[in-house]
Amino acid sequence: MKIYSCILIALIATTSFAQIKGTVTDEKGNPLPFVTIFEEDTYNGTTSNEHGKYELNLKTGGKQTVVFQYLGFKTQKIIVQAKTQSQSLDVKMLEESFSLNEVVINTKINPAIAIIKNAIASKKENSEKTARFKADFYSRGIFKLKNAPKKIFGQKIGDLNGSLDSTGTGIISLSETFSKIIFEKPNNLKETVTASKVSGNNNGYSYNTARSSFYDFYDNHINFGINMISPIADNAFNYYKYTLEGTFNDDNNQMINKIKVTAKRDKEPVFEGYLYIVEDSWAIYAVDLDIKGYRMKEEFVDVMTLKQNFSYNKNNRLWAKNTQSLDITAGAFGIKFFGKYTYVYNNYEFVDAFDRKTFTSEITNVAINSNKKDSTFWNNNRPIPLTIEESTDYIRKDSIYKMRNSTKYLDSIDKKGNKFKIVKILSGYQYKNSEKKQSFKYDGLLNLGSLSFNNVQGYNLDSGFSFTDSNTDEKGKYTSIKTNFNYGFSEDRLRITGLFAHRFNNQNYANLTVSGGSTVKQFNENQPISKIINTSSSLFFKNNYMKLYNLEFVQFNYGQNIANGVNLNGKIEFQQRKPLFNTTDFSYFNKEDLYSSNNPLDPNDYVNAGFEEHHLMKATINARINFGNKYASRPDGKFNIRNKKHPTLFVAYEKAFATTDKKYAFDHISSRVFYESTLGNKGDFALNLKAGKFFNADEISFIDYKHFNGNQTHIGQTDRYLNVFNLLPYYSNSTNDSYFEAHMEHNDQGYIMNKIPLLNKLKSTMVLGFHSLAIPNRKPYTEFTIGLDNLGFGKLKVFRVDYVRSYQNGYQGDGIIFGLKILNVLE
Repeated sequence: MKIYSCILIALIATTSFAQIKGTVTDEKGNPLPFVTIFEEDTYNGTTSNEHGKYELNLKTGGKQTVVFQYLGFKTQKIIVQAKTQSQSLDVKMLEESFSLNEVVINTKINPAIAIIKNAIASKKENSEKTARFKADFYSRGIFKLKNAPKKIFGQKIGDLNGSLDSTGTGIISLSETFSKIIFEKPNNLKETVTASKVSGNNNGYSYNTARSSFYDFYDNHINFGINMISPIADNAFNYYKYTLEGTFNDDNNQMINKIKVTAKRDKEPVFEGYLYIVEDSWAIYAVDLDIKGYRMKEEFVDVMTLKQNFSYNKNNRLWAKNTQSLDITAGAFGIKFFGKYTYVYNNYEFVDAFDRKTFTSEITNVAINSNKKDSTFWNNNRPIPLTIEESTDYIRKDSIYKMRNSTKYLDSIDKKGNKFKIVKILSGYQYKNSEKKQSFKYDGLLNLGSLSFNNVQGYNLDSGFSFTDSNTDEKGKYTSIKTNFNYGFSEDRLRITGLFAHRFNNQNYANLTVSGGSTVKQFNENQPISKIINTSSSLFFKNNYMKLYNLEFVQFNYGQNIANGVNLNGKIEFQQRKPLFNTTDFSYFNKEDLYSSNNPLDPNDYVNAGFEEHHLMKATINARINFGNKYASRPDGKFNIRNKKHPTLFVAYEKAFATTDKKYAFDHISSRVFYESTLGNKGDFALNLKAGKFFNADEISFIDYKHFNGNQTHIGQTDRYLNVFNLLPYYSNSTNDSYFEAHMEHNDQGYIMNKIPLLNKLKSTMVLGFHSLAIPNRKPYTEFTIGLDNLGFGKLKVFRVDYVRSYQNGYQGDGIIFGLKILNVLE
């Protein structure tokens, strides 16, 4: 009986729709990509692939009118008889004849201006018509690489799991999804991914979701990393020039205006291309616009081309977007990237309002078995046929995936890579068990990447062992065991630390960490001075800003997400602190000068260390709250999406007890608020506020004071200076009382710089900053900064320059800070 039921269901499934398929070409037989094809007066459609191939499943029987719509060509309507079996229908499209009505020759009259003004005046009405809907959504993303080198920074990149051929060319990413979406402008979304397919990973889930596909030109700004200005934004005439290139009548006998859109100033965040506007209703008929990479501050992107097509439904008099494509060309250093993302919207259901419980914090939910759909499902439901290249990629990579994940293959690769040679005692060694997803690594005696210098240890080098087990089975479990050996040559001392870390799952990300050993630490636990900067400043300028002490410790740490957007972390540790002193005066230059002492309280005191040897226990509890937090649920994890409209709050309570002497015991409460906002096209604003208070802390160790991130090196190491005072001596304002600090930055993202002649050729952005620190019994310390970001050579924009003025009880000084953002990557 079950067999007959399955047969009946299969028959119903195959006869519930008819399929037409074919090729769309121009008059010369050239295939036309991205042709919109849909059933007339329905929201059932598709688009042709890059070779003009299409497939359309008809939803109703009998005679149906199929519409073929393509920019620059006359819309065609073809009546077909829906049949149970698939039928071929090739279509040859004719170029559109554009007309331009005669106008009085007058240089002061531009007919495109009136059209754009009407479109701007009507955009609220047109936007509201499609403000709330349900729909079926399909997406496909493909990314190609061309001319990839054999090595990058000395590391082999291989064939990227079968993606690249011998020339370094091939598809590195190909995936598809089907979703059910519910959407309400401006940004309420509920998406259920029902099918997901990733080339080369049968168990993978595609990241192509509807969340990244909403580009609405009825809005004033469209976000592409920075806010791009819509050609029909309220202030569009400040940024664009318009030309009416012609008009034509569509299949509904509605006149369409073809408007050429160009930039008034080259460096502004604007589009260029064509906007098609419907006469009288002034709705968007189609979009065909280019986005140059430097205009959105993405130097590695050459150009992105966004196309949108809208279809008219006579039943409800709506123009609704049915297809969208985004083509990307990028590259640097001879490597080229090509990407294409295609989206199809079907079966719209427009509503006046949604129940208030419709939208929750969960934006996207990926069904458990969405990646288990077989080829029959995809062949029958995929609205856009695969190209030969895409079909080949699926077949080849699926075969490679099966082969490379077989026990025999993994064992053979491991056997080859796990061979041990005597030289690896110096250079390092790694042993893998790929089938169990386990690895063991030894860093080697000559781990030159860890080499650094400070005046306490002299040159010092790290080595160590690590073991990882990431056999997650989609539950997200992960275990890591590490030990590190650090040897200081001048100090002639070996220090050893160990760490055990385990993540229990990737839903609430519960994790346990146990660590301990002996190490050197900066007095400021935030480690404000990097090893690279300290090594350079010491060896070349004899400035030893890093102040260190010896820490022997045991620490237990547990944390997890306890609610949506709320993370709780608890830590308890035993610490034995011992002072350290200078052991070397070595440097390459300024050899006659002396290093300052290792005492942060007195750089000329080489006898006293600033604290006495002692021990204590500390317990800390931290909470992080992301207000308005959104998230995406997938079988392989829960992924938080911070809502930038709301701040993030951090609160902490720290208690020291079981000390050598009662004077070292204390209580400390602290909080932090972080907020950032995009101010239209005027730039990005960010705010970081901190406050705290010590109790019973009059005689605590200087180590436990609240230390603030100063900078005496004139080198900036981060993208934004929201946690640092760039002219403040490192330990000059440390406190064991109450404190408040504020950091604010506004990056104009070119809003001002794009308008300044000559300077706009730098393609840089202007950054304004304010930093303030208040502690008891002292005048507040304040810094004002102005700088240029996004500086560099060619496409390498990794530099920033700021002018800083500082005040504390009057003017203190000024200076230039050179930002080297690449150091943040190297550390």
